[in-house]
Amino acid sequence: MISFKPLWDTLNKRDMSTYDLIYKLGISANTIHRLKHNQAVTTKTINELCSILDCGISDIIVYKED
Repeated sequence: MISFKPLWDTLNKRDMSTYDLIYKLGISANTIHRLKHNQAVTTKTINELCSILDCGISDIIVYKED
């Protein structure tokens, strides 16, 4: 299972919130909802998050065995 827990840790380290992602950086509220519930998002979204947060993929997602 893919988990987006590292994303929330990365946001905390950068003193950012989902509000910042939605209203300041243009990530849709639907995408944030999908991330919060570990649902599928596109590689384009992951690329955007890496660019916005200036981080690697491992700072956003992790794979865990079910």
